[in-house]
Amino acid sequence: MKKYVYLFGKEFSEGNRDMRNLLGGKGCNLAEMSTIGVPVPPGFTITTDVCTYFYQNNQTYPRELERQVHEGLRRVEDILDKKFGDTKNPLLLSVRSGARVSMPGMMDTILNLGLNDETVMALTKVTNNPRFAWDSYRRFIQMYSNVVMGMDGEILEHILEEKKKSLHIRYDYELSEIVLQELVHEFKKKVQAKIGQAFPTDPKEQLWNAIGAVFKSWDIPRARTYRKLNNIPEDWGTAVNVQSMVFGNLGETSATGVAFTRDPSTGENLFYGEYLINAQGEDVVAGIRTPHPINKARKKSGDALSLEETMPKLYKELEGIYNKLEKHYREMQDLEFTIEMGKLWLLQTRTGKRTARAAVRIAIDMEREGLISKEEALLRVDPYQLDQLLHPMLDPKAKYTALATGLPASPGAVTGKVVFTADEAESLVHDGEKVILVRIETSPEDIHGMHAAEGILTSRGGMTSHAAVVARGMGKCCIVGCGVLEIDYTKEQFRVGETVIRKGDFITLDGGRGIVVIGKVPTVKPKLDEYFQTLMSWADKIRTMKVRTNADTPHDAKVARDFGAEGIGLCRTEHMFFDEARIQAVREMIFADNSGARREALDKILPMQKGDFLGILKEMQDLPVTIRLLDPPLHEFLPREDMEIEDFSKKSGITVAQVKTKLSHLTEFNPMLGHRGCRLGVTYPEIYDVQVQAIMEAACELTKAGTHVIPEIMIPLVGMYQELEILRASTIRIADDVCKKYKVKVPYTVGTMIELPRAVVTADEIAEYADFFSFGTNDLTQTTYGFSRDDAGKFLPAYVDKKILPEDPFVSMDLKGVGELVRLGVMKGRGRKKNLKIGICGEHGGDPKTIFFLQKLGLDYVSCSPYRVPIARLSAAQAVLQKQ
Repeated sequence: MKKYVYLFGKEFSEGNRDMRNLLGGKGCNLAEMSTIGVPVPPGFTITTDVCTYFYQNNQTYPRELERQVHEGLRRVEDILDKKFGDTKNPLLLSVRSGARVSMPGMMDTILNLGLNDETVMALTKVTNNPRFAWDSYRRFIQMYSNVVMGMDGEILEHILEEKKKSLHIRYDYELSEIVLQELVHEFKKKVQAKIGQAFPTDPKEQLWNAIGAVFKSWDIPRARTYRKLNNIPEDWGTAVNVQSMVFGNLGETSATGVAFTRDPSTGENLFYGEYLINAQGEDVVAGIRTPHPINKARKKSGDALSLEETMPKLYKELEGIYNKLEKHYREMQDLEFTIEMGKLWLLQTRTGKRTARAAVRIAIDMEREGLISKEEALLRVDPYQLDQLLHPMLDPKAKYTALATGLPASPGAVTGKVVFTADEAESLVHDGEKVILVRIETSPEDIHGMHAAEGILTSRGGMTSHAAVVARGMGKCCIVGCGVLEIDYTKEQFRVGETVIRKGDFITLDGGRGIVVIGKVPTVKPKLDEYFQTLMSWADKIRTMKVRTNADTPHDAKVARDFGAEGIGLCRTEHMFFDEARIQAVREMIFADNSGARREALDKILPMQKGDFLGILKEMQDLPVTIRLLDPPLHEFLPREDMEIEDFSKKSGITVAQVKTKLSHLTEFNPMLGHRGCRLGVTYPEIYDVQVQAIMEAACELTKAGTHVIPEIMIPLVGMYQELEILRASTIRIADDVCKKYKVKVPYTVGTMIELPRAVVTADEIAEYADFFSFGTNDLTQTTYGFSRDDAGKFLPAYVDKKILPEDPFVSMDLKGVGELVRLGVMKGRGRKKNLKIGICGEHGGDPKTIFFLQKLGLDYVSCSPYRVPIARLSAAQAVLQKQ
């Protein structure tokens, strides 16, 4: 017979810490604490298997469950010498959820279960505390009617608040026994009136209804949202923990509290927590009353006495338990405790949630203390968390309300005035203002405004949209795909429901969570301390995969190098063409009717582009720099507005009518699949010729000056080996001519970007003409799925919600589809050239899950945005450790 119920309590348990998947985090830790002698109120855990059965069988239970629950309940009664539902010495229960991973506050809890009009009188006599008994009953009715019966919790809360107001008191604990009795009767009447049924008096009925409610809470909106945000699988389910109640509100010898074995904000090795005398746990957790520091070390001037001062013996016992638990689990713990009439009970221990700063310090300190190894320390830090250390974040103490939520494209927290154009952003910043650029979507021509702005907010786009990619490269806070924004450029405002935000109004962005807030919210600037540097040095000694960066400017290159980048894996040259001083020459080149005229226009750009490469190559001296030749479609460079067309016409000597005719000829139905990438190099070879000349002249000049540079010239969007064969030959010819002219040798290579399914399938043929492969997984994802990454945000959330996709494939690589293509490309490429250097330069290069996959494939490097370099370094080390 399958076992669904596992007992714990009084130095005995049927489970242990290794049964997390079956018993949930709370259940396995209650079992473990019981085994090692920590005082835990006895109870039992109903397994996650029951939750799975519950949802697969029309919310019913396995046949054996009822008997096993009743047997578990009988065992708890025997341990405590109390009876559930007894009118002399009643056992009261708590019914709590317990998923595999902590989901604090997301699912439901019922406390004081088992109370009715008879058992409350028995509790009065047993405790000799009538006020406590009636307060427990009042709390139970409030909680049960809301969680189990579905009644709006505000209804009874309103009655309670009105009663306190009429008595001129502030706190629940000030209510007298008589008033509490009145409230209980009022509450039951209101439940009957609102729900249409009496409040249940049978304790067994209460218990089974509560168990069902906790299982149902696995699927309530806030729990689903939390799982989605934290990538917790829907099919894991929750366990249910049924535990005997202990009470911290039985007078001045009772208390309740929450504590961490180390400071969860800083990581300092100091016992940290808060408590309240004569209170129940929810009073501390929910902030109903202001708690007090647990020890003298945490006291500030004006604070009430600490637990260490009011109950020194019990505090000493709690200290012993926290040290025992931390040594046992070898991890920082989050504890809930209750003191009932001088007796200490532990209600929960779990791995404590912490800031990134604390996570890094705790990992390093525990290694130094001999609790864990260096390898374990590296695995203790979530790579995603490192984002917090690299960008400002909202002050955790600040209070604010979110106006809207979008996709968290690039982390950081910023405040600024709303502007709607790139020009205005640049102008206001020049005048000393801080601005946030709000756009429906950004284009390459917005680059100057994006650079000037504190942050970027768009209503369209996904995690690899233009705004997202560029913002991450710049280290700019950015939120994209905020679909509730109704942006009106004409009125210079945006609307969210009834709220209107106008140009010049202040808003705050939290790019790490995708939250938009009205007004100013204070931020804090994290510091990269010696703990961070130590962790990174450990990671670098273990990882085998190099970490490069995607950078288009010397500034980005320097930022990335400071973060530990080992080269540039993608330098996008198109961004250099959008500069205001160059766009006229670029447009003249596009409008030219013959090769000579095109070359004449490009000669104006040559010295400017060479200057770009001089700066980037110098900043990255001694490290490889992969420079992608021009990739986007020509239409992105064209004038669009009437004023732009007239301005170009005057400067170029071409009539407005001729310009408009040419524009119509250049229009493409699907430009991202049109005349771009290597297709430009084949049809207009002058473009790539000039770029190669600029790269090599910059490299030769630096080499002559004694700077060691390693340029890697990358040809994009190759689908057939013939394209690469032609363009490689012209690249080598020009590169060698430049080297000969300067009389120097530069160790350059020529490779290609693998970003089309056909390129993957024919990678063996393409490898014949490539010194290296770089997988451009942004476009490979687009062309594999047939999704436009800039438009997919309109439907991808629905695909994830309906479980068609596990997550956004532009954020974390689709391993079954795109991942298999990468695997095939690696196999075919190295099948033809054994030592072919292979990397990845798509945005997936900074995603830990993708990095673990790429480690198995044996890639030489990943490349990502500058601010994601530390994330990639740690992920690459963890990938090695997890493989071992």
